[in-house]
Amino acid sequence: MEATMHQAKTQLSKLVKNAISGQEVILTSGQKRIPVARIVPIDSAAPLGEIPAAAVVRKTKRRLGLYKGQFDVGPEFFEPLPEEELALWERSENDDVLFGPA
Repeated sequence: MEATMHQAKTQLSKLVKNAISGQEVILTSGQKRIPVARIVPIDSAAPLGEIPAAAVVRKTKRRLGLYKGQFDVGPEFFEPLPEEELALWERSENDDVLFGPA
């Protein structure tokens, strides 16, 4: 199956379903429809990070309240962070060295 980039943007879930069912989807670009990418299913035996690929494509809905009553969020959770910890979250001059200019 072949799809343009515009079709991929508007119908991605349909194209992914086609790939899951075993059909190879080729994405094309430009008026000459130059092939640029391919959507193929992931081998279910190969791990996807720490999550098995089969768990990613879940057919059942998640149960709400799964962890209800197992932990409490205290009022300190909503208090402002101490200045030292807040400074770690904010941008500093070392960030440019690590990540490049903003």
